[in-house]
Amino acid sequence: MAEAQQQMQALTTEYQSIQQELQTQVNSRQKLESQQQENKAVQKEFAGLKDEANIYKLVGPVLLKQDKTEAVLAVDGRLEYIENEIKRVEKQIKDVEDKSDALRAKIMQAQSENQPQGQGPQPQAVA
Repeated sequence: MAEAQQQMQALTTEYQSIQQELQTQVNSRQKLESQQQENKAVQKEFAGLKDEANIYKLVGPVLLKQDKTEAVLAVDGRLEYIENEIKRVEKQIKDVEDKSDALRAKIMQAQSENQPQGQGPQPQAVA
């Protein structure tokens, strides 16, 4: 009986660890989505600018003048990178969710095996 309880404790600890990993991945995806939205807003701003408009890039404490096509290409490249990262993180989230589901099924199976045979749910006292 003690061995079964140790097994349940180990499974529960592993499940909690997987849930923390899942939360980390979800937070990472949210951060990427935020960055994506910011870059899409910049892309929208660039679309409304004339070709001869002045664009400045903040590098440390200095503003450097930048060519519009160069700036547009940089934002487009950044968006492409972010989209690829979102896909990668989504795959990781799915993998972690699959591990979580498998472990949850294992925990439920272990719980049902550890229940005393022949006992159903305990009757409730009626007042």
